[in-house]
Amino acid sequence: MNASRIALVTGANQGLGRALVEGLAARMNADDLVLLTGRSRRRVGEAAHEVGRLPGTRARVEGRVLDVTDTDAIARLAGELRARHGGVDVVVSNAVARLSPEESQAERADEFIDVSDTATHAILRAFGPVLRPGGRLLVVASSLGTLGHLDTRLHHLFDGASLDQVEYAVESWRSAIHSRTAQEAGWPLWLNVPSKVAQVAAVRAVAAERRARDLADGTLIAAVCPGMVDTATSRAWFSDHSRAQTPARAAEAVLDLVFAEHVDPALYGELVRFGKVLPWHDGTPPVEQDRMLTPSPPDPLKTPSRRAGLQTRPVEGMARSGHTAHQGVHP
Repeated sequence: MNASRIALVTGANQGLGRALVEGLAARMNADDLVLLTGRSRRRVGEAAHEVGRLPGTRARVEGRVLDVTDTDAIARLAGELRARHGGVDVVVSNAVARLSPEESQAERADEFIDVSDTATHAILRAFGPVLRPGGRLLVVASSLGTLGHLDTRLHHLFDGASLDQVEYAVESWRSAIHSRTAQEAGWPLWLNVPSKVAQVAAVRAVAAERRARDLADGTLIAAVCPGMVDTATSRAWFSDHSRAQTPARAAEAVLDLVFAEHVDPALYGELVRFGKVLPWHDGTPPVEQDRMLTPSPPDPLKTPSRRAGLQTRPVEGMARSGHTAHQGVHP
C-alpha cells in the first residue's frame, strides 16, 4: 500500500462500522487518514471525535456526512478523494438499513434495497476507478449471499451477471414486491437474502473485469462475511446465538484482509468469511426467517394487511431513511 493511506468506511456511526474505523485507526500510521461516514452530522462528528481520542488510535480520524442512498454524493466523494489525495486505499461498504421481523418487508423494501444494493453498486462504480494499487475494496455481506440461498428459478439473474445485469435483477425484484408477484416468482419474503446475494453478485461482476490487473498490483476486491454480531437486531432473527461476536471481534477478520501483506488470488472477487471462501453456489433457501414473515392468505374483502411480510397492495413513494451501521445480521 501507499506510504500515506486513505481509508473510508460507510455506516460507521456504531456497531461493526465503528469497530472497523477503530481498528483501521489503530493499525494505520500517524500520517494516514480514516474517514468515518454516516448520514447524521451530529452522530458522525461525535463518533469521529470519540475514536480519535482512544488510546490505541494512531491515524487521523475525520467524520464525513455521506447518505449512501444519494448516489451523486458517493460519486462526488470519490472524485474529491481522487483530486485531493490521488485516490483511496481502503473502502469498506458497510451501511445497511435495520429491519425487524415485526416490520412489513414490503413497506421497508425501497429503503432496504436502496441502502444495501443501490448504494453498493454506486460505491463499486465510483470507488473502483479511484482505488490505488495495492488497495482494498470490501463489501460487508453475509453467508446468506451465496446463490444457493435463492430459489433455483432466480439463479440465472445473478450467476455470471455483469453489474448492469445485477442492477436490473434488483430492480425486477423491487417491482415484483410492489406488484405482489414476488413470492410467485420465487423471491423469499425476507429481504436480507436477495439483498445479500445481489451484493455478492455485484462484487463478483466488478472483480471479473479487473482480476488480472488487480492481482498484478496486489489489489483486493471482495465481499466479506464477518459472522454473526450479537445485537438486538440479530437476536430477533436467529434462535441460535452461541457463535455471536462483539462488533470489535467481528471486525478482526475483516481488518486482517485489509492489512494482509499479500493478496491470496483464491479470495479475490469471492465472499470471504474468517479468511476462507464461501462457495458461490452453496446454501439452501432459509426457512426459519420466512416462517416468521409468512402472512395469512389475503382476504380481498378486508383492509389490506400491514403485518410483517408482503403487503396485499403496492406501495409507492417509500421513505428512504434510517440507514445505519451493520447491526449483526451476518450469519
